[in-house]
Amino acid sequence: MTLNLTVNGVEVSASVDPERSLLDFLREDLGLTGTKKGCDHGQCGACTIHLDGERRLSCLQFAVQVKGRTVTTIEGVAAADETLHPLQEAFIRHDAMQCGYCTPGQIMSALALIDSGCPTDPADIKEAMSGNICRCGAYAGIIAAIQEVAHGKS
Repeated sequence: MTLNLTVNGVEVSASVDPERSLLDFLREDLGLTGTKKGCDHGQCGACTIHLDGERRLSCLQFAVQVKGRTVTTIEGVAAADETLHPLQEAFIRHDAMQCGYCTPGQIMSALALIDSGCPTDPADIKEAMSGNICRCGAYAGIIAAIQEVAHGKS
């Protein structure tokens, strides 16, 4: 099938197998390897992207299902001049990553949370981010980074 969509602001047209996941399409066909393959079952959040501005697990989405839609991956978060997004900078400041494998998915989920009106209570942020697993346990830094950007806390 021919797939036409917008990825990180760029119009893309490609031939794709109807059974190919959006995750595999992004990583293998487009070379956007920032989106990670963790569990491949929608349980870890490493593959989180934005689809038309809403967070989605790309491993659970067939590529053909996003025909004509807009996808944003972690590669599309920084500014065109490669200046990091404030949330990316906050993750660095708060040591919100250790191995870094989950970081792209954490950032994509956090951006969606912030855009939808982030809660102020750390327990509520933790609940809202519960679909994203960090095996290294950097949760305190992740929550602090989200709070800083969402609520102007430093």
